[in-house]
Amino acid sequence: MLKVSKLIIALAAATGLVTTHALAEVAKTNPVTSVQTTKVTAPQLIKGNWDSFNRDQLNNLIATYGKTSPNYDPNNPPYAVFDWDNTSIFLDIQEALLVYQIEHLYFKMTPETLNKVLRMNVPSDNFTADDNNLAGKPVNIDLIAQDIVNNYTWIYNNFDQMKGKKSLADIKKTDQYKEFSTKLRYLYTAIGNSFDASLSYPWVTYLFTGLTEHDVAKLTAGTVDWQATQPIADVTWTSPAIASKAGQISTTWHNGLRLVPEMQDLYHKLREAGIDVWVCSASFIDVIKEVSSNPKFGYNNPASKVIAMELERDANGVIQPEFRKGFNQTQGPGKTVEIKRLIAPKYNNKGPILVAGDSEGDQNMAQDFADTKAVIIINRLRKPTTDIGKFSKVAVDTYKKPDAKYLLQGRDENTGLYTGNQKTVKLGAKEGQALR
Repeated sequence: MLKVSKLIIALAAATGLVTTHALAEVAKTNPVTSVQTTKVTAPQLIKGNWDSFNRDQLNNLIATYGKTSPNYDPNNPPYAVFDWDNTSIFLDIQEALLVYQIEHLYFKMTPETLNKVLRMNVPSDNFTADDNNLAGKPVNIDLIAQDIVNNYTWIYNNFDQMKGKKSLADIKKTDQYKEFSTKLRYLYTAIGNSFDASLSYPWVTYLFTGLTEHDVAKLTAGTVDWQATQPIADVTWTSPAIASKAGQISTTWHNGLRLVPEMQDLYHKLREAGIDVWVCSASFIDVIKEVSSNPKFGYNNPASKVIAMELERDANGVIQPEFRKGFNQTQGPGKTVEIKRLIAPKYNNKGPILVAGDSEGDQNMAQDFADTKAVIIINRLRKPTTDIGKFSKVAVDTYKKPDAKYLLQGRDENTGLYTGNQKTVKLGAKEGQALR
């Protein structure tokens, strides 16, 4: 009988049904008694400000496909894929970092290299009418690049972190800095408004030319810390009323990036349940690795589980103004291509069971995998003509139905917090809406 008891204990320990300590106590106090197993339950998401139905669906997914499921295979676990900007966080880390980089003049390019970078693949066509200068005249890359480079040349020759002797505080008081900073930030918006995302998404990453992975990590951490101190609001910069090629311009962006506790918790609970978490972002890879993996920022996901925009580097790891050969842009259809190429082969070519996104850049990966059981859509009130807008409508129509696949999560753009339902409150508004 004692041998049978020992066999039962050994089998129970091997299957993980009870703790080793509990088994030892049973063997010590009653070696001939059958071991009583304890039920292992799946991790549960914090309540937070989740829509309760969305939270329940995600808890069910974790229980159904995580390691408490009898069908779970630790040698071939399921995985989830998350977009980063405006999905895993509130607002866009690449956009916030651009402002931080400008504010600190953290550039390691000569004026000649900057001129090349600014013009990289940008057509000479006029930007959209919405991007006309304050006099109502059109602007194009040839005009604006001259202004930016002219003023950067002065900064380059006078800033004490480049070739001059003036402090950052003194440089920022000058018209040259105000002209450079405003027009560089304006150019990012104008390119995005005027040309295809395949041009604008990599363009902003070229401003890292001359930096290393360490430099970008430092910029990223500084950006997140700085943004946490900023109010959530629109910020407008206007260039000085001085003679220039492009004329006086104005540019506005959203400020106040926030980390999202519900997403931080979801990342942790998925991993706890044995479901791998991957990030697929259209921002630069070194930026996403820093913010998604640094324990300081609460997501603590392995840096090895990021696919994002890639640039060439030289033998010393210095970033070059050239998209990395053999890689595809991780936006739109490119996200699906890179998931199939870089992630799925690690999982017997299975697709993700969970996908999370917020925009047209995510709509392909949200629908291209037969294995996907749930799709989280952070509600940014996308156009109903887009696929992501159509999926949002499906989420509204299937709300509280047990087989709902699309989960629409609202947020308040005035606070950066989830609303607890499907409705999003736009910045400056008081009432929320589910669909555009």
